[in-house]
Amino acid sequence: MKLNLERPLIFFDLETTGLNIGKDRIVEISMLKIMPDGEELEKTMLLNPEIHIPEEASKVHGIYDKDVADKPRLEDAVGEISAFFGDGDIAGYNSNKFDVPFLVQEMARCGVNFDLRNRRMIDVQNIFHKMEPRTLIAAYKFYCGKSLDDAHQAAADTRATYEVLKGQLDMYKDTEYTDPKTDKVTKPVQNDVKMLSDFTKDIHNHVDLAGHIALQNVKGKECEVFNFGKHKGKPVKEVFTIEPQYYDWMMKADFPFNTKEVITRIRKEMMLERQFGRG
Repeated sequence: MKLNLERPLIFFDLETTGLNIGKDRIVEISMLKIMPDGEELEKTMLLNPEIHIPEEASKVHGIYDKDVADKPRLEDAVGEISAFFGDGDIAGYNSNKFDVPFLVQEMARCGVNFDLRNRRMIDVQNIFHKMEPRTLIAAYKFYCGKSLDDAHQAAADTRATYEVLKGQLDMYKDTEYTDPKTDKVTKPVQNDVKMLSDFTKDIHNHVDLAGHIALQNVKGKECEVFNFGKHKGKPVKEVFTIEPQYYDWMMKADFPFNTKEVITRIRKEMMLERQFGRG
């Protein structure tokens, strides 16, 4: 199908050093410009972010420091990128939440105002999610082929969830899954509780149920870090050492009980490490 366009539509995607807009940098940008007459123009550029690309980011997109060491900085390429976009409209996948604000921030850092006011923006992911809603009703219809007439009644929802799981086991028992972090290929949706539990664990490596504390690799060592507020991304033990009153504030504040259990465990570990001389 030929797109019905009044002006160019630019599909684009970014690979970055991380997900923190304002802190992280672009390491690759790929742009595909579709012209109103159907002509396609494509440009992909590796960029030197001038900061270290964390290992966890490299495992996702396959770009390492050595790959961009001799590549232009965004400051050197921003004119070419801006010219490629021109006054065209924009499209991407999850672009409204990530790629667009990231690009706007990075171009502003380079002194270029990437004006969105007169651009139309298409987020293909939003079309997917709205047309194929990720609800229990939709899952029940998809996996079981039945309508959930009593949705949002606890008993009906509970029974439907059980039936959906059985439907998933039937549908995916021979389906391969590639782990995006390790590239390991498995068939994880099996009639085995441990395998299902491992497969459905939180992909964000949350330590507490609410996601206030996460596991991250910091300077080559996996540790608990804050996942919110002014200390986001900092090791919990480091913050409690420098700012011990932060623990007291969290214990008195309106955090979930489970989160308080987790930070209390971490604090006790700190005290034992000090007592026995381990760091």
